[in-house]
Amino acid sequence: MTEKILSDRIALVTGASRGIGYTLAKELARAGAHVVAVARTQGALEELDDEIRTLGGSATLVPLDLTDLEGIDRLGGALWERFGRLDVLIGNAGILGPVGPLSHAGPKDFEKVIAVNIVANWRLVRSMEPLLKLAPAGRAVFLTSGAARRIRPFWGPYAMSKAALEAMVATWAMELEITPVKVNLINPGPLRTKMRAQAMPGEDAETLDRPIVLVPKLMELVSPALEISGRVWDHPTQSWLS
Repeated sequence: MTEKILSDRIALVTGASRGIGYTLAKELARAGAHVVAVARTQGALEELDDEIRTLGGSATLVPLDLTDLEGIDRLGGALWERFGRLDVLIGNAGILGPVGPLSHAGPKDFEKVIAVNIVANWRLVRSMEPLLKLAPAGRAVFLTSGAARRIRPFWGPYAMSKAALEAMVATWAMELEITPVKVNLINPGPLRTKMRAQAMPGEDAETLDRPIVLVPKLMELVSPALEISGRVWDHPTQSWLS
C-alpha cells in the first residue's frame, strides 16, 4: 500500500481520464495528494473521481482540451486563487498522430501532434512555473518515449514532438537550477495502453505490463528528497539516460 507521502500536496495530472494518467492520478491520491485531474472527457473524469473518493482521496476535475492554450492559462490562475501553489505537475497527455511517410502527413494532423505533445506542455511550463516555485519542493515529471531517441521511419511527427519535449524539459531544468524545483522525464516503454494498441495493432496486450509498474519510480520523482533534475528515467532498462 502506498504511504501518505504526499499529504496536503497539490498534484496536477494531464491526460488523467485513462491509461497512464488515470493510474498515476489514482496513486497520487492514494499517497495523500489532492489531485487536479485534467482531460477532455467529463464522464471519464467522473469515473476517476469515484475511484479516488473510494480510496479516501479528493480531486478537482478539469475538463479541458490542451489545445485550448488560453484555458491552460486560466487553469494556472484558478490554481493560484484556490491553492496558492502547485506541488506536483505530471505532463502525461499526448497523442500518437499519423504513422506513415513524413511527406504524407496531413498538415492538420501534424500540427495537432505538435500542439498537444509540445506546445501544450510549454504552455503548462509557462503557467505552472510560478506555482511550482511557491511550493516547498515543486516537482514536475513529463512522459516521453523511446521514439525520441531511437529514430525509425514512419514515426516522424511523434518522434519529433517527444525529442522537442526532452529538449524543453532539459532547458527548463537548467533555468531552475538555483530553485528548489526539480523537473524530469520518464519513458514508460511498452505498456498496456490505448496508444500502444493504436501504434502496434497486432501486438498481444496480455504480454505487456500495466501502467501501475511506473508508480514506484514516479513517487521517487515527485518526492521532496529528489535531487536529480533534467534527466530521463528509462523504465524498460531501469536506468537514467544521459
